[in-house]
Amino acid sequence: MQKIGLVLFLLTCLSSFGQNKPLLYSVDDLPQSLMQNPGARIDFTRHFGVPFFSQIHLSAGSTGVTAHDIFSDADSNVNDRVRGVMNRITAGDYFSVNEQIEILSLGWKMGAKTYFSTGIYQELDIFAYFPKDPALLAFEGNADYINQDFNFSDVSFTGEVLTVYHAGLNYKGDNKLTVGGRFKLYSGIFNAESTNNEGVFRTIETPNGPNFYRHEVVGLNVRVNTSGYASLKNEEDMTVDNAVAELLSRSFFGQNVGVGVDLGFHYRVTDQFSVNGSIQDLGLMFHQKDLENSTYFGSSQTSGLEPLFPELDENEAAIPYWDVFEERIDRDLNEETTENAYTTWRPIKFNASFQFGTGKSILPCDYLISKKPRFMNLFGMLVSGVNRPKGPTYGVTGYWDRKVNDNLRFRVAYGADEYSITKLGAMISSRFKNFNIYLAANDIIGYTNLAKANSASLQLGFQFVFKD
Repeated sequence: MQKIGLVLFLLTCLSSFGQNKPLLYSVDDLPQSLMQNPGARIDFTRHFGVPFFSQIHLSAGSTGVTAHDIFSDADSNVNDRVRGVMNRITAGDYFSVNEQIEILSLGWKMGAKTYFSTGIYQELDIFAYFPKDPALLAFEGNADYINQDFNFSDVSFTGEVLTVYHAGLNYKGDNKLTVGGRFKLYSGIFNAESTNNEGVFRTIETPNGPNFYRHEVVGLNVRVNTSGYASLKNEEDMTVDNAVAELLSRSFFGQNVGVGVDLGFHYRVTDQFSVNGSIQDLGLMFHQKDLENSTYFGSSQTSGLEPLFPELDENEAAIPYWDVFEERIDRDLNEETTENAYTTWRPIKFNASFQFGTGKSILPCDYLISKKPRFMNLFGMLVSGVNRPKGPTYGVTGYWDRKVNDNLRFRVAYGADEYSITKLGAMISSRFKNFNIYLAANDIIGYTNLAKANSASLQLGFQFVFKD
């Protein structure tokens, strides 16, 4: 168990730099815009990404707490800082890590109106709500919380590593409407999830009872499902190196599969004003191999131990109070391990945006027409979000996109989400003949002191982009 935990910790560290990428959304000369909206308008006729480097996306965030809150050099000791954070943070706060690496990416125009794109990428996604009540009970105990419920429903997390094979079509119906779709085949490497848990623990005053207090666990039902984990845990000679090698060996053909789709559109209301939207990862994962389900369930109550001290001779043993207590708890609160198949939804992402252009210039910006008016300045707003176990997380981003010339553009953005209301971001994309490089960083203010930042996000990529 400790070995596997270390492997997962290392994977998290490698990717600890939300899933949505507002700085790349609706950038018409980047192939990555098709990954966020398969119906986006684009201005290239072919592309081929540098394998493993056409897109590297790293992001992490937490609401309600930063590393500085725990590890600062303040006068209070670390226990006081942890206690302060736990009193402030709620069960609705969460932690997330997301990483994507594009292994293969290519596409080309088919006919006069259709663009085909395909590729492979690997993704890690970890999302966990803060288990407020169980953490408070473990850290402070129940002495100061008599007659108060501690809810096990606060325990809610998902985590997965998978490879995605995809193919999409972008179709331009006319000069106003472009639509698109993408089919995805998911190959699961590792999954762990625990959601929709139930049960409470409480301590009640019973001055007229057999003891001053009665402790109750009511309606406990906590379940943790895993796939791709049991074989690593059960291998006696499994080392960290072997576990990492095993996980990497599943990178292209995992043991569990799933299917999903992306859908999107772009509609030009006028020459200057357009709207667009998309849904990503509308799909399911079917976990059927290398499974382990751990379930903890039941109800129990106790008034504690009431030891008696009868006179015993040298041949009589003392009453085994603790053994009796353990047997009663084990009888009421059950633990069960099974290998049942289960199904999970992928974290569905959604985007909706409008855009307004000014400063018309003639540039080759449409794959159907060699020369077409193009606005040098684009001002837009994007609303994006991801569906999570307790409801969607979301953010709003406003941006200015400037096309300096046909080989250089940049985007400056300001956003607000549940991590921060001061998300300043920037993107630059530059092309040397047909070779394109882009770099995008969100939460730039946080980069000045990562310990105080609630989130950080970075994207970069290299690819060949062709325009006829």
